[in-house]
Amino acid sequence: MEAGLEIAYGRTSIDFNWIGFDEGDDVSGEGSAELLDDGSIEIEFAYHNGDEAVLKAKREPFSAPC
Repeated sequence: MEAGLEIAYGRTSIDFNWIGFDEGDDVSGEGSAELLDDGSIEIEFAYHNGDEAVLKAKREPFSAPC
């Protein structure tokens, strides 16, 4: 897929519309990403008239080797 974005953002969120090509076909959609209070991020991504996906990610704590 190859696409361009048009974005609007705030302190903890971003909204976007996108348009591009996927295997030679015109595609477009919209999405958003939000930083949640628990430190995780939730991303919603949708094709117009098609599939939708939601991804939630949270950083795992780690300790550096001594």
